[in-house]
Formats: sequence, C-alpha cells, structure tokens
Amino acid sequence: MTQAQTPPLLEVSQLSKTYHLNNSLLQRLAREPVLALKAVDRVSFSVRAGETLGLIGESGCGKSTLARIVLRLHEPTSGRIVFDGADITALPYREMTALRRRMQIIFQDPYASLNPRKSVLDIVGLPMAIQGISRRSEIRDRVVAMIESVGLKSEYLNRFPHQFSGGQRQRIGIARALILNPSLVVCDEPVSALDVSVQAQIISLLKALKRELGLTYIFISHDIGVIGHVSDRIAVMYLGEIVETGPSRSLLTAPQHPYTKALLSSVPRIDVRQKSERVKLSGDLPSPLSPPAGCKFHTRCPFVFDRCRVEAPVLRPRGPESAAACHLLEAP
Repeated sequence: MTQAQTPPLLEVSQLSKTYHLNNSLLQRLAREPVLALKAVDRVSFSVRAGETLGLIGESGCGKSTLARIVLRLHEPTSGRIVFDGADITALPYREMTALRRRMQIIFQDPYASLNPRKSVLDIVGLPMAIQGISRRSEIRDRVVAMIESVGLKSEYLNRFPHQFSGGQRQRIGIARALILNPSLVVCDEPVSALDVSVQAQIISLLKALKRELGLTYIFISHDIGVIGHVSDRIAVMYLGEIVETGPSRSLLTAPQHPYTKALLSSVPRIDVRQKSERVKLSGDLPSPLSPPAGCKFHTRCPFVFDRCRVEAPVLRPRGPESAAACHLLEAP
C-alpha cells in the first residue's frame, strides 16, 4: 500500500473554535454585545502515518490554536477529530488522558515550557509518572536513554533548566514529548526562539527521530523556508482558514493561491540572477473580531474582483493531492 493509499492517522473535519471575549455576568447584565473571535473556522485536513504536515501562516492566523484543539488541549466549538479511526472529539477526560500517550506536543519557547524548579530527570520523566506506567528506577533508565537519543549526556539528569542553553532546553522538551513513544507529535514553532545555527541542529534532530521512531509530525511555523525543508505536505492558513494545501514540492514551486504566492515571493533569494514575480500585499492583517465579508483575503489581494468581496471561496481540489480556495482559479 502506498503512502497516498494509507488511511490517515489523523482526520479533522470542519473544525471551528470561537472565543467569546466579553461574556462575563456583569457584561451580560449590562446587555453589552458579546465579542466573538473565530480563531479557527471550518478547517478540514488529514495527516497520514509517517508524514510531516507543515502548517504555515502569519502570526495570529490560528495555527497554534488549531494544533491545541487537535490534541484536545482546547475544546472545539464544532467539528470532528478522528485519531487512528476513533472519534475523539468528545472523548471523556479519563479516556483522553490515556490517549495522550500517543499524542504529544513540543512547545515553542524552551525557556517558558520547562519548570525551573524541576530537574531534567523530573521534567522528562513526569509524563511517565502521570501515566503510572513505570516505577522510579525504571523511569530513570528510560529518561537516560531518551536524553541520550536527543544528544544530551546522562550526567545532566540532576541539573535544572537555567543551567542549559536554548538549544539544550529544546532538546529536553523534545525528550519529554517522546518519552511515552507517541505516534503523533505537534511541533509548535519549535525553532523560532533559537539562533539560526541551533535551528538547523534541532531540525536535523527532529528529522532523524522521525525516521528512527516512525513518528508523524504536524510542524507549525511562520517561516516558509523551514516548512519547506521539513514537510511532506503543506497547509497554508489565513485568518483561521486553510486557503491552500498540497505536496511540499508542488506548493513551493507552483503556488496557486495569491496569499501563498506572496509568502513565497517575500523570501530573500541567494541567487540574485533568479528572478520571480513579486506579489505585494497592501494593508494590514484584518482583525479576527471583524473579518471581511466574502473572501477574508480580499482586502489585501492584488488580484481582487467583485465576487471576492461578497462570496467566500471554498477549498476545492486543484490537482493531484492539492487544493486551494480562490475565485481567481475559477475565472474563465
């Protein structure tokens, strides 16, 4: 069975998340209008076992919120989440806790995501202790093996986070995420807080661990270069919606949505002789509290026409394993 025919490990259908920002009792008594922020808006995608899905978009577009909903760290407002054939959208807390052995996350900030009062042994071994799957001596042996697999030394076990560099802290965070042998790992901008040279080391480590452990990644970033380097497929988000998806190579070489084209054209090129058409965006990112009618991108799109202002485009197939939501692609 080819990878394209493999059943998805994760399948998300019409997933939405709305936050009500001023819904306190006093505000309701004062009859103030409730402000609704739709952070994720009817998003659908799937991830096959063993692949890396890259999720890219500007800051505030809903990438991290979407990832946390998939892991049930945030509850969805509507939609459906299916993991390994089981619907986990409304799975009870106790069952969800057991399932977390197979779904883990690597956080963005290696400084804030580690408890400064805990040693490396306690930080990396905590997931095992929560799951109650090993005694203290067994946890120590497992932690030693895991931190060595991420490039750290066993003599670091009793040290604390402030004694490590940013790259070393992120390695500790990776070890913590992998200690339970998960199937799916969400990498939430795992290199954005690191120096460029350290970024390359962490990316190489994540790719090596994926091969060795048979992992499946959802890799979140706002850096199109990083996403292109690590991903098998890419999904592009804008204001809570996925506007284009496709295999990494085809999406990066022949993007179809104007927003994807703008992201790619903004990347500096080393070879000055290599010319490409620059897609310039006008204006700022609209507020998610009051998104534009029709296509949410139309206020910044250089190719906007009348239909874009009144009708929201639908994400439709545009080629082998590719899809885009743009009226321009349907124009005669």
